[in-house]
Amino acid sequence: MAILVVPACLLILGLLVGPLVLMFRVSLNEFDPARMMVEAVSLDNYIRAATDPYYQQIILTTFGIAVLCTALTLVLAFPAAYWLARMESRWKSIVLIATLFPLLVGNVIRSAGWMALLNRDGLVNWALMRVGVITQPLELIYTPKTVVFGIVAVVLPYMIVTLASVIESIPLQVEEAAANLGASPVTVFRRVVAPLALPGVAAGCILVFVLCMNTYATAILLGGPRFKMMAPAVYDQFIRGNNWPMGATLAFMLLIFTMACTVLGSVGFARRYRKTDAAIH
Repeated sequence: MAILVVPACLLILGLLVGPLVLMFRVSLNEFDPARMMVEAVSLDNYIRAATDPYYQQIILTTFGIAVLCTALTLVLAFPAAYWLARMESRWKSIVLIATLFPLLVGNVIRSAGWMALLNRDGLVNWALMRVGVITQPLELIYTPKTVVFGIVAVVLPYMIVTLASVIESIPLQVEEAAANLGASPVTVFRRVVAPLALPGVAAGCILVFVLCMNTYATAILLGGPRFKMMAPAVYDQFIRGNNWPMGATLAFMLLIFTMACTVLGSVGFARRYRKTDAAIH
């Protein structure tokens, strides 16, 4: 039976590992404006990316935005996921489809839609001026807050569906038993629902964090050219600067950094879940 997984493994090696190895090799080359790239084996690009304040700020901004968006998404998604998981109405499938529907629209189109709504001549400013709330248009786009808002809007369905699938597997009788023993709704959530939903929280947070770390269209369209995250910075090095070694370096660093955070987060959630599970039993 093991031989059946060989084709899939070969496909993954060819489509995933192969390009990564090639990208790492390119990152070791040197940049020459006249020849674009000089073959070499050097870590200068990694040293520059790690020590240059410009790239350090990009890395910190990307990480900070990803953590903030993940936390906000979790807070916003949990009530909706709980309501969806406990829904017994015949409209539940319709609600689930409506939750997943935004995923059918590309990030570029959604970001462009937010731009049309939030720019100086957009619908939001027009409506606020129409009712007399403001006298001059507000600067609602090309700010970090708008980027955070746009990213959360993109990744929210992923978190809701992930949490709902786990909460749905928690027997409702467990919550009812805790309530019958005198636990308040807050206590039921803190001592029963949250610990049992921890695997879903872990899966959702890891998925959303990876998506936030690698966001491109939302950062470009809602953040503007002066707002830099890792994915747009990689694009700038490859396309605008023709600096393929540095572009490959930033891309590989983004991959390694995302994987490291994902592994550490998975280990932390796993340990926390084992402790919680042991305490419950």
